[in-house]
Amino acid sequence: MTFTWLILAMSILVIAEIALNHRAQARGIDEARRERGRLSQFPSVSVIRPIRGADVGAAENFAAALDNGYPGEIETIFVFDDAEDPGYPIAQKAIADHQARGGHGAAEIVIAGTPPRGMTGKLHAMIVGEERARHELVAFGDSDTRPDRDVLRATVETLLTTPQAGCAFAPVVADQPAVRAGDVGYATMLNMWYGASVATVSSRVGDLPFIMGQLMVFRRECLRDIGGVACARGELVDDMAIGRCATRAGWRNVMAPHPLHIATGGMSYAEFLKLSRRWMLFGRNGMPFEFTRPMWMRGIEFWVAAAALLLALAGHHWLLAVAPALALVIFEASLLAINKRFGGAPVAWRYLWVPFMLPVTAPAQLAYGLVDKRVDWRGRAYDLDMNARLA
Repeated sequence: MTFTWLILAMSILVIAEIALNHRAQARGIDEARRERGRLSQFPSVSVIRPIRGADVGAAENFAAALDNGYPGEIETIFVFDDAEDPGYPIAQKAIADHQARGGHGAAEIVIAGTPPRGMTGKLHAMIVGEERARHELVAFGDSDTRPDRDVLRATVETLLTTPQAGCAFAPVVADQPAVRAGDVGYATMLNMWYGASVATVSSRVGDLPFIMGQLMVFRRECLRDIGGVACARGELVDDMAIGRCATRAGWRNVMAPHPLHIATGGMSYAEFLKLSRRWMLFGRNGMPFEFTRPMWMRGIEFWVAAAALLLALAGHHWLLAVAPALALVIFEASLLAINKRFGGAPVAWRYLWVPFMLPVTAPAQLAYGLVDKRVDWRGRAYDLDMNARLA
């Protein structure tokens, strides 16, 4: 009888926690997506896009970055290590096509050269682009994103209508239908875990001590006070480090309401595991526990329900196993509903196993990150210290 009550209590507690967590995240996403201040006039913006390699849909990504719908003066600076990069001719063609159509804004390609020791290639490209930028605001956009015609405008409006905001960034969402299991894994991590957690806390506290920098826009005064993006020298996670620099300098980092779409397609699950390991390193280095707490609670929900199910099955209590099994079904249903609310594509039936795998593999990924301190990122290998900074 005691065993039965233990399994039932574990299951009921998990279901209650799932309901509370789901309610908080749903409200957080809705509040984070609420439109705020609007501008009648828009300052000029320099958008720097560091690029290494050719991402999935690179041509469409570059075309979208140029056809951005921004109502003010704008320049886009594509920064490569060298002209041999496979993305270089794609960017050349995107610029030529944009100019041939009479598209709004200027665009150019800049060669940054080999990054110095103690600095990631991306940060080096960002520094070179920042030095080249000539407009009032400076923005940075990742090469694997596909901005629509509203996201840059909304991010600038958030920056300029929020008191003491030094940087505004757009929430990133994986919104394309999955081609392979890794695409669902990426959506699980990005939409259901990281994105939902950051939106929940951001909507409650108003600003953040870090930046999720797939698209981030800075005031010049903020960059001046922090010494430019070079303040992240020595860091693997440049955007979170820059956000900490801005916070220390008295500026606020705020999240814009309009989402930024990230291009995915054809990622195997093995490739996703490598990507998720990098994201866990990113989170370990830059996200305080207050912001990772909802993700830890998600993991606890899963493992308590899974443990209760295994105990019931091991004791041959088949009817009793229904309670923790129901908790796991509700766990999955909550994740899928959060994914839809966040803007993700529906998950096909054949991939419903994938959202369960993130909490299954996460403990091993975290442990592995403490043992193997080398990470491969866009063709370069970086050795890390215990704090996930460059060794």
